[in-house]
Amino acid sequence: MQKIAIIQISEAGAEVANSLRRELQAEIIERSAVGKQWKKFDAFVFIGAMGICVRTIAPYIEDKHTDPAVVCVDTFGNNAISVLSGHIGGANNLATEVAAILGARPVITTQSDNAGLWALDTFAERFHWAIASEDDMNECIFAFVNRQPTALLMEICDEGTDYLEKTLPDHVTVVKSLAEVDPQKYSLLIMVTPYNLCPPAGMLELHFVPMIASLGFGLANHPADYECIYDEIDETLSSIGILPCYKRYCTIDVKEDEEFCAMLVDEYDEELVFYTAEQLAKVQVPNPSETVRKHVGTPSVCEAAAILGANNGKLIVPKVKGRNWTAALAIDYKYLREQKGHIEIVGAGPGDPDLISVRGRKMLERADLILYAGSLVPKELTDCHKPGAMVRSSADMTLEEQCSLMKQYYDQGKYIVRLHTGDPCIFGAIQEQMAFFDQNSMEYHITPGISSFLAAAAELQSQFTIPERCQTIILTRGEGRTPMPEKEQLHLLAKSQSTMCIFLSAAIVDDVQKELLMEYPEDTPVAACYHLTWPDQQIFRGKLKDLAKIVHDNHLTLTTMLVVGDAIDNRQGLSELYSSHFSHLFRKGNPS
Repeated sequence: MQKIAIIQISEAGAEVANSLRRELQAEIIERSAVGKQWKKFDAFVFIGAMGICVRTIAPYIEDKHTDPAVVCVDTFGNNAISVLSGHIGGANNLATEVAAILGARPVITTQSDNAGLWALDTFAERFHWAIASEDDMNECIFAFVNRQPTALLMEICDEGTDYLEKTLPDHVTVVKSLAEVDPQKYSLLIMVTPYNLCPPAGMLELHFVPMIASLGFGLANHPADYECIYDEIDETLSSIGILPCYKRYCTIDVKEDEEFCAMLVDEYDEELVFYTAEQLAKVQVPNPSETVRKHVGTPSVCEAAAILGANNGKLIVPKVKGRNWTAALAIDYKYLREQKGHIEIVGAGPGDPDLISVRGRKMLERADLILYAGSLVPKELTDCHKPGAMVRSSADMTLEEQCSLMKQYYDQGKYIVRLHTGDPCIFGAIQEQMAFFDQNSMEYHITPGISSFLAAAAELQSQFTIPERCQTIILTRGEGRTPMPEKEQLHLLAKSQSTMCIFLSAAIVDDVQKELLMEYPEDTPVAACYHLTWPDQQIFRGKLKDLAKIVHDNHLTLTTMLVVGDAIDNRQGLSELYSSHFSHLFRKGNPS
């Protein structure tokens, strides 16, 4: 969190200063204290005239890479002006944030911001990249913001490259190798790669090194030259074409007390991970050693540790040896563009394309194959697919056919989205698919979605948990073709008279009503919610005694959520209840 100081120039700016102090959790200081406090704050916000702000900070300005951010706001709170350290210090972002708090206009003069172009000098900090280029950053920025032809070479995938691909300016061309970079065609080359590449002469170069690798290392017992090992590893890997790109260092736990390990953490602030011999011994490596096994109980330390540290990733650099150390380097497959397949199981939400998560939509935009549950997921959700992607409904496919298609794309190194309705964990039928993925060592991940029971609460404008009345929501289904465990029979769950959301049960609504009436009063509110958030959504309210009639009369199908409980449309007495509840909290001294 930024440490921010507010300087109120006159009494006229008191209201603005106090608003910002609260919202930014900032500290108000005197103008006379700015010099003494210049290095103690990340940012200064002046409330008053720009001239006074500039004259105050002028004696202390040194370098945009070290100076704090400075923003000036007029006393009426109409304008928030980025004054100093716009990109590097974060003044542009702070001016935008301050403007949003005050309902003011952000005033930003940085050319790249106003042109909607990348802020190249922020990428290193923003995406945790190092910079390896020798060319002057300002020269590169000048060429870029003046839209000189630029080549972009990305040899990995991470948050930063995802951003670059999504926001690619029209004067930037993505290239796949240096062979495509013609100095006669391009003025600037931007590279995002851990590899030490030699670009053609005659053009500007900006080389970002993503910190994505796991460095595994082994040590001789208490090496006397441990202080040299850090640099020796860098130099050795650089000599074979790999720049320092390690996000973590990994080794065996018996080395935990070595001075080199303490130095990594205390002096270099590196992330250090230890593994047991048992964990390391399970990893297959290209260079096992019986000598190492004899001494520490595992045939590999550096290679196995690197692979484990990279989430069982690809070994990029097999074991290399120094005088008193060994090292190996691995990269998680998710960062590699030399594709290994990946499957993302995505929760589509209840139906409305706007209700899929931001992450879920990004996955759909990236996918080479989208396999969606066609009978339950509207096809409109897939309209954001990229050109050339295959979009296929699984409604007419067997499980074997679905798995076969996904494996076909996976083996080609493609990105696959398996799109399920709602949230995949609730009656999502993903268990068998995950078993297939596990059996075939296929990498997969789950992106959660908004369940239809949440959509039901929203569309019913009801809070499903009411203080002192109902604090439990039960998600279940009636017993149809799929048997229910004896202890989960509806009439047993109904004993609590909680809010109950019943999935996939419209076809057996007579049985459902019969079981619910064994515990709920017959006048308990119910709702039958058909195609929640779809264009043809219908919601029918009533009493429990009429639930089956409501479903039959309106010809509702399996895509209907049945909700039962006193929480539906319950407003009676809530004002007094909440007032009492919150008064009690304040009496106990809880913060606002």
